[in-house]
Amino acid sequence: IALHPARALLAAGDVDGDVYLYGYSCLPGDTQQLWSSGHHLKSCRDVAFSPDGQRLLTVSKDKAIHILTVEDGRLETRIAKAHSAALNCVLPIDQHLLATGDDGGELKVWDLRKGEAILESRQHEEYISAMAVDGNKKILLTASGDGTMGVFNIKRRRFELLSEPQNGDLTSVALLKVGKKVACGCSEGTIYLFNWNGFGATSDRFALRAESVDCMVPITESIVCTGSLDGVIRAVNILPNRVLGCVGQHLGEPIEQLAVTPDGQLLASCAHEQKVKFWDISSLGSMVVDEYRKKKKRGGPLKALTSKAPGSGEDFFADLREEEEATGEAATGSDSDDSD
Repeated sequence: IALHPARALLAAGDVDGDVYLYGYSCLPGDTQQLWSSGHHLKSCRDVAFSPDGQRLLTVSKDKAIHILTVEDGRLETRIAKAHSAALNCVLPIDQHLLATGDDGGELKVWDLRKGEAILESRQHEEYISAMAVDGNKKILLTASGDGTMGVFNIKRRRFELLSEPQNGDLTSVALLKVGKKVACGCSEGTIYLFNWNGFGATSDRFALRAESVDCMVPITESIVCTGSLDGVIRAVNILPNRVLGCVGQHLGEPIEQLAVTPDGQLLASCAHEQKVKFWDISSLGSMVVDEYRKKKKRGGPLKALTSKAPGSGEDFFADLREEEEATGEAATGSDSDDSD
């Protein structure tokens, strides 16, 4: 899924290779499908809007990159056999450049003006799961299933370095603290932190009491939301490291992807049950996290951060409450709580 940078539009791709565009609304009945596209031959793995919001980029298991017009869903550009392996993720860098990563660990950066790749590099031994770029559009970061983070220089069109491997697959990557920190989510339920320009080794790590961190999006410069195999969406503060609580949940379904609206007020999530859910996260930006960690009963339920989250007092997940308390959802301590 992806949310438009300026308008209330949601793009979604499915396992059949179809891509849909919806106009969404918080009012019941106002959400409507605007168009659909069935050009991919196999499952659509990732979708992303161009920075100006005029085009939608899609990548697929069929190894093709498609660029569609947002207005009417017309296929504007198709790059067939863009990679030698199935594509897994796409990241728009600017109006003309985009990056793609595949199941074999290869990264390509494409210049749409030339219609060809200007950087091709296979440094990872496993699939590339996610990518991020710095504010200057110079450094591209990749997270991989081999447990490493890759660093690539877009301006100089070259590979810089790989981090040391971590335990488990790296599933997500995000820039925080005004670009001074990089956070990577891991399939083992840990968030690894790197200092900017210190990409070789982690500076800190934070183990969540979660089965995994399958996806992660930054909400503020210090707060991320994570999706897990257990179906719980957690809000996590980075440095000091705290699990703030539960934003929402897909009952018994692993969270596939998260997306945040440009104003930071709503979080969209999708899992395996063919639904996209929206959560009100407007209160996260004003949360103050104390350096001092209060002692709390180990194994207690996660604090509900939205009215629809488990434990909020509403009936949305009332039947889960007892199970939540039994399994226990709380933060464990991180290796360190250094502020920088």
